[in-house]
Amino acid sequence: MSIKEMIREHPHVGSDFNEELAEAVRHAMYCAAICNSCADACSAEDMDMAACIRLCMDCADICTATYRVASRRTSGNVRVIEAQLRTCIPACEACAIECEKHDHPHCRRCAKMCRECARDCQIALEGMFAAG
Repeated sequence: MSIKEMIREHPHVGSDFNEELAEAVRHAMYCAAICNSCADACSAEDMDMAACIRLCMDCADICTATYRVASRRTSGNVRVIEAQLRTCIPACEACAIECEKHDHPHCRRCAKMCRECARDCQIALEGMFAAG
């Protein structure tokens, strides 16, 4: 099942499908899961990973809120979607910066996903302004 198809098939979307926003939703979903998993893996490391765990958990929660808000299309609340995308970008960037400090495979994967999510949220924002 594809979240993009689910959004596209919503009765209120029709010809107003926003590919960039759908991609940001998809990556925010993945980022939430990967950050959650990375936080758990960090807790098993034999070093102080408290900062990384905190940023991963914050990012996971913000990405979860982002994909949930941005995938709702009934009576679209563009201002809230915009605010959520703007919140997601620095959360992902901060998590990526912290994860990039560590040589653990889970941190490298998390940093990469966070960078992709931040980029896609920025592209979605730019698309929303171009359309509006």
